[in-house]
Amino acid sequence: MGKVMAISNQKGGVGKTTTSINLASGLAHVGKKVLLIDFDSQGNATQGLGANQNNSQATIYSVLMEGVPIQQAIVPKVNPRIDIVPANINLAGADLDMDKMEYGKEELLKKAIAPIRDQYDYIIIDCPPSLGLLNTNALTAADSILIPVQCEYYALEGVTQLLITIRLVQRTSNRNLKIEGILLTMFDIRTRLSVDVSQDVRQTFGKLVYQNSIPRNVKLSEAPSRGVSIFEYDPKSTGAKAYAGLTEEVLKRNSKEA
Repeated sequence: MGKVMAISNQKGGVGKTTTSINLASGLAHVGKKVLLIDFDSQGNATQGLGANQNNSQATIYSVLMEGVPIQQAIVPKVNPRIDIVPANINLAGADLDMDKMEYGKEELLKKAIAPIRDQYDYIIIDCPPSLGLLNTNALTAADSILIPVQCEYYALEGVTQLLITIRLVQRTSNRNLKIEGILLTMFDIRTRLSVDVSQDVRQTFGKLVYQNSIPRNVKLSEAPSRGVSIFEYDPKSTGAKAYAGLTEEVLKRNSKEA
């Protein structure tokens, strides 16, 4: 059965979608079968992989709120070789639609992906920058959560709020949810701030923090405009090397759990 991993932080601009795309691609490059679910109404993962093909394409909103089988929403990508369930602005109304439901609203995504879990080694969910019902759905469906943390002021505040949500989900709808790891992003060794934040996060969370951090890198910013991951855009860049290192760490941690 495939492992479902949510990539979440309610703070925007922390490298969440960049990590979703490039970790999914990194896993695919080492032979894993990967599905990426864009769970953000901004659709950045969809756009970043060139999966916004046409207006008639079924999306994750169609799956959750209109009963479309998830198989019909999957867009297979050749470069990188991953599958993606796209999202668009319609997803922005899903929280309100779910809130009107009397029961089962936290488990819509979990039930949707159940028929295809065995077809993938990893299912990665790019979560929205919020703590609403969409995020709760992602955490209820997930086996674990990877938390990107930007190396700037107030970084730990965002994590603290997310940890409260994680504990709530563990108590109410997914007692087996674990923290996969904490990833330092936009790290710039030239600045005292990045170094200080990195030290604070590592002191606070210890071994949960990945050894690899993601640097500020122009190539990482450019790759989405080409509809590919960093591994296709510039495999020799520092960004590609960082995400290759992260991929190796993720696989190593999961091999220890197996």
